[in-house]
Amino acid sequence: MSQLQGLMDVTKQLEKTLDQQVHAKNRDEVMEQVNDLLEKRGKLLTQISPPFTENERRLGEKTATLNEKIQRKMNGLFDELKLEMKQMKKQKKSNRSYINPYEHVKTADGMFMDSKN
Repeated sequence: MSQLQGLMDVTKQLEKTLDQQVHAKNRDEVMEQVNDLLEKRGKLLTQISPPFTENERRLGEKTATLNEKIQRKMNGLFDELKLEMKQMKKQKKSNRSYINPYEHVKTADGMFMDSKN
């Protein structure tokens, strides 16, 4: 098996992993699988060197187009993760203000000054 065929196989596995429905319960598992597959791809990419046959060239082009799809899926996953983090931060702030509604109120020292002389 050539390095390009191995690269194509790992790339297909990566696409299949990213096609899974990602939710809070399986997010860690999916992210771990993605990281492992990206590491494998990185190692395979360092082993690939020219010259290439015509079949290897076509396989490389297929891998490149598949890589673009994977990049879009990963960007979408990252955007979903950022949105969820923003929502959690907002919810945390809301909960904190519910528990202590006067947390951000600034007072001098509770003294009242009458303006009439």
